[in-house]
Amino acid sequence: MADRSLYAWWCCALPCALALVAADGFLVDITYVGSAVAKGAVCLDGSAPAYHLARGSGSGENSWLVHFEGGGWCNNVTTCLQRKRTRLGSSKEMATQIAFSGILSDTLDDNPDFHNWNKVKVRYCDGSSFTGDVEEVDPALISGCSAGGLTSILHCDRFHDLLPPAARVKCLSDAGFFINEKDVAGVGYIAAFFNDVVTTHGSAKNLPPSCTSMLPPGMCFFPQNEVKQIKTPLFILNAAYDSWQVRNILVPGVADPHGQWHSCKHDIGQCSASQLRVLQGFRGDFLKEVSEQGNSDSRGLFINSCFVHCQSESQELWFSSDSPMLGNTTIANAVGDWFFDRSSFQKIDCPYPCDSTCHNRIYEDSSQA
Repeated sequence: MADRSLYAWWCCALPCALALVAADGFLVDITYVGSAVAKGAVCLDGSAPAYHLARGSGSGENSWLVHFEGGGWCNNVTTCLQRKRTRLGSSKEMATQIAFSGILSDTLDDNPDFHNWNKVKVRYCDGSSFTGDVEEVDPALISGCSAGGLTSILHCDRFHDLLPPAARVKCLSDAGFFINEKDVAGVGYIAAFFNDVVTTHGSAKNLPPSCTSMLPPGMCFFPQNEVKQIKTPLFILNAAYDSWQVRNILVPGVADPHGQWHSCKHDIGQCSASQLRVLQGFRGDFLKEVSEQGNSDSRGLFINSCFVHCQSESQELWFSSDSPMLGNTTIANAVGDWFFDRSSFQKIDCPYPCDSTCHNRIYEDSSQA
């Protein structure tokens, strides 16, 4: 594991300006940050961190959209050793180009509010949502999807503190609102897993003290214990039936040894009536935790009833002719209106299967977030 958090490094290494954030679009080359190695801000295998940068233009040349990649976590030495042989633990295994789409698209028709901004995608290779073992952490302006979406919640206020008071600083968490829910066998699997992540990476000192002063550090990986204390404007984009959470929190493999949930947790259309009742209960618990975070005008909410995980990176989900909508508003328009203070947006969908705009997807790989 890195002996300096990549989060701390990126906060110092990336240029900061007004920003928001987190593939089908245009290809962007990778950049390796060799100078970070001497500082110990490295991937799990000791290789240099990396990012992809697409320069802005015109009215967006001084605006920055920084997206932290997701990819789950490793929770012990064994899983971290396995992970370091992959792109999620080593920049040596990363593709030299990746596609930017959705909120990272450079096309006006695909990304009306942020298309011409400077866009940075920070690659994820420390396995701890950028909370690894460090002496101190500087703030950063961040957003992202899944584990990256959790990163944007954990570090949102710290980034805000870095910038002048007049700067427009906001955070977007896409599919990062993981809830502390027992699985179908009645076991707190995800709570134990997150506790192992925090212990393995020495993350406690880098989690918000407003939470760790009251709760065990592992509990501070759950946004339900964080969001209420966040002062910076935050937009929560999430599916109420988040497919990763269904497959890994509600029905992890250990809770379904006979595979009775296999079809349902990979395709919601294959769920039995009794399984759907369990999913509706999960939705109810999810919405309860979201609602308890308050309804300040600075908070944005787009909680739809799709069976999907991450919606800002895919063009068809972010902004297209048949994108998911709430109140006749696409995700892109909802986030843009909220970021630029054109209007507030706090909407929660009706229960499955009422939403005909959803792109419910069939999944086979349940290993990453």
